[in-house]
Amino acid sequence: MNLTDAPRGGAPDAPPGGQPLHMVTTSTATLPDTVRRLMAEDRPLFIGLVVEHTGSRPPHLQYVWMGPEARWLLVDVAVDGTVVPSITPTVFAADWAEREAEDLFGVHFDGHPQLGDFILHDEDWAENLAPMKTRPEPPAHGGGRDPYEPPRIVQAPGRFVMPVGPVFSAAQESVRFLLETVGEEIMHAHVRLFYKYRGLEKLMERQAPDRAVLVAERVNGTQAFAHGLAFAQAVEALGAAVVPPRARTIRTALAEWERLRSHVATLAGIVESTGLSIPANLLAAVEEHLLQLSARYLGHRYLFGLVALGGLSRDPGDDALQALARAGVEAGGSVQAVCHRLTFDNSFLDRLEAVGMLPPARAATLGLVGPVGRASGAPADVRCWHPYAAYGKHLVTPVIESEGDGYARFRVFRREVAASVDLIQRCAAALPAGPVQTPVPVVPGVGLAAVEAPSGALAYWVRAGSAGQIDRCHIMAPAFLNWHGLADAVRDFAFQDFPIIVSTLGLSVADADR
Repeated sequence: MNLTDAPRGGAPDAPPGGQPLHMVTTSTATLPDTVRRLMAEDRPLFIGLVVEHTGSRPPHLQYVWMGPEARWLLVDVAVDGTVVPSITPTVFAADWAEREAEDLFGVHFDGHPQLGDFILHDEDWAENLAPMKTRPEPPAHGGGRDPYEPPRIVQAPGRFVMPVGPVFSAAQESVRFLLETVGEEIMHAHVRLFYKYRGLEKLMERQAPDRAVLVAERVNGTQAFAHGLAFAQAVEALGAAVVPPRARTIRTALAEWERLRSHVATLAGIVESTGLSIPANLLAAVEEHLLQLSARYLGHRYLFGLVALGGLSRDPGDDALQALARAGVEAGGSVQAVCHRLTFDNSFLDRLEAVGMLPPARAATLGLVGPVGRASGAPADVRCWHPYAAYGKHLVTPVIESEGDGYARFRVFRREVAASVDLIQRCAAALPAGPVQTPVPVVPGVGLAAVEAPSGALAYWVRAGSAGQIDRCHIMAPAFLNWHGLADAVRDFAFQDFPIIVSTLGLSVADADR
């Protein structure tokens, strides 16, 4: 893959050519050495793995990293056969990405510690099906396969496994936890997602980009704006489209409005998990108020339908943005008041301090991103590393804590609420005049863009064909990185700590169940 065919990346309102890209082309034989050298020299943040199977050339793998100073780092590998050496021993963050590629595309990663029975559950799906290549019929359930049994890690006498899920009440998606223990202390946790394989990337193929953005919004409905924006920016990067200043500013305000609402929901969940129902209900009431304001001023509780290629589908208007800014100040004040009182509640602090530990060194190894990573000292924030929309003008200072426990994560979410309120105010006070959309030429090639979703770095890789349709789209969501932290965070803690630790991680099932 030459540089003329490489993704332009990042901010679509950058000059033609996009953000700096360092492309390394290597072979399967030299891949491990190439990755080791890259990690030693640059220490980038692993984002994901793209399996490109379209076009006339042989299948390629593209390992995607993000570096500071608005740089993309890609390692491109031609697949000469079906076996590729795993980079997971060097870059543990690539663990789930390689397992996904093996299940959906049939690429085997030699040296990976655990392949198979991942996205395609063995009791439901035939082996070697590779649905991203073959378009199989939906599986027939109850086919007589043995029930799922994970490998047992704990071998001590008296050990047992406690199942939690996969069926949960309310809006919780399907996920199953199997907690290995001797007594009340969790010694290992198996996490099993993907009870819903929706084939969303396959649905995007052969779609016009303005239709595919509607699919992107539905990957994770509670973070719809972030997904739609990341996809739109990837397509805009194809044609080096310059999004109007007004649209860039409103995009920034709405991205922060979504972050504000999402973080309030996470804080409510953390407080609820500690058994403090009154402050939890107060925070939940703030979230509901924000959702009602979204519906009133923006047309949808979760901001569906606002992102469009080249900007926004409609202009909310100055009055609406000013009203949201004022409401954000009020909501932020209510959140800070509740959280401030909790910092003097010993029963709350005892459940979070030194609980669910993810030390900085371990968080770096796991590749944690977003608020979870920043609570363990990781500085990565796409808004700073790869400024997009109007973040180059409205600068962001990452909120970083270093303890890596549940209370550090609580503090990061709380502080980011205040930061989002401030950003919304700044955008509303500096709204430029002009249009909110510009035509976007969909040219053949590859576009790569990332946003800082509420849960962390979210990237979209899009290849468009000569007919102006999507040939291939790959979603690199923060869930594939942050779920790595759960097993570490719950290890050596008691059963009663488990729901609290899970709530502090703010994990998304929908981001993974694509």
